[in-house]
Amino acid sequence: MRCSTCGETIFDGENRCPTCGAAVARRRRAAVSQRTLRQCPRCGHRGDPIPYFQKPGHLGLLVGLSIFTYGIGGLIYYASRRAYRVCPGCGFGWEHSRRPDDEDGWKAPAPAPAPRRAPAPPTEGPLPPSGIGRRVFGGALAVLATVMITAGLASGIYGPVVAGSLCGMGGSGLFLWGWKALQERRQSVIRTLNRKVLRLATARAGILTVTDVAAELNLTLPAAEKIMIGMDDGFRVRSEISKEGVLYYEFPEVLHQRKLRAGDES
Repeated sequence: MRCSTCGETIFDGENRCPTCGAAVARRRRAAVSQRTLRQCPRCGHRGDPIPYFQKPGHLGLLVGLSIFTYGIGGLIYYASRRAYRVCPGCGFGWEHSRRPDDEDGWKAPAPAPAPRRAPAPPTEGPLPPSGIGRRVFGGALAVLATVMITAGLASGIYGPVVAGSLCGMGGSGLFLWGWKALQERRQSVIRTLNRKVLRLATARAGILTVTDVAAELNLTLPAAEKIMIGMDDGFRVRSEISKEGVLYYEFPEVLHQRKLRAGDES
């Protein structure tokens, strides 16, 4: 599985992300709640949709495109439609479904009222996408390109070689695009953690230890240490060792805030 914060791979048995230190959210079975049924405007089906490629006609078209385009058309078709949901009766797009009205004497059951919760504290903005879909799709195109080029060279037919070369270039570009998105997401996570550390340093009068950061930000000690080492520039953040041998980090600008503000007021 992957970390929901930075996209890093997390192996079974790990409780925290090795990159950002975020706790691993275990999947829990959600309680079955009353939901609002919807109706297909074409055939009148009431209920839930099905994935697009569970319809035999759509699956057959996918196979046909894959055969006649050396797999390229099939991959493009699958990537563009895999997230769609359709009516199980007629295959009509479920985005056009509606709630049944009172014309036929039937009403959809009203959803259960959501429990009232205390307002949540303000949080950081949403993280940029990790590009996992682009990386997976690009890798699949690269594998397909390798197979096509190998088959074309073995049979002496240059059509698959040309198509495989184009497919490989497209897959490489797509994979690099996804990799860039992953790096941008990691940098966003680092910036978010740095802001939290600065707010914590302000609240703690400009002195922090790795243990303080790990406890307040819910991180592991190695992750908190990595963040503090990255912020230590010897100027705005600098590491010191106390007489007792305790490593701590000073934030000089925070330490001297009162003096600076007092000087401005005078």
